[in-house]
Amino acid sequence: MSERRLIGSGSPFEAAYGYSRAVVQDGFVFVAGTTGYDYAAMTLPDTATDQTEACWRTIAAVLAEAGASLGDIVRATYYVTDRSEADAILGVCGRVLGAIRPAATIVVVAGLLRPEMKVEIEVTTKRS
Repeated sequence: MSERRLIGSGSPFEAAYGYSRAVVQDGFVFVAGTTGYDYAAMTLPDTATDQTEACWRTIAAVLAEAGASLGDIVRATYYVTDRSEADAILGVCGRVLGAIRPAATIVVVAGLLRPEMKVEIEVTTKRS
């Protein structure tokens, strides 16, 4: 069994709520549900599209720190709070992951932790 490595993104939520942005173990990187916050400024864009783009920036940065990349993603789950914004959110996801095409699921949920959050994305990568 390989060593377990925890990666943070600088979000105050990680320490307060007891989780890591990502866990690296046995060739996998498990990235926790990621919302559109800019954790350096603690701001959240207004639109679902901008939040989705921010999610992917955070995920890409965490994967890079873990020694992986977006191209290593094998599984993605999208949590969306408003079905009418799903096409905009998935449009961004399609642009980011179009050539990668991981197994993916989209779930419409009643809400996320904060009412202003419109999308949350979690991914898993696998490296040989």
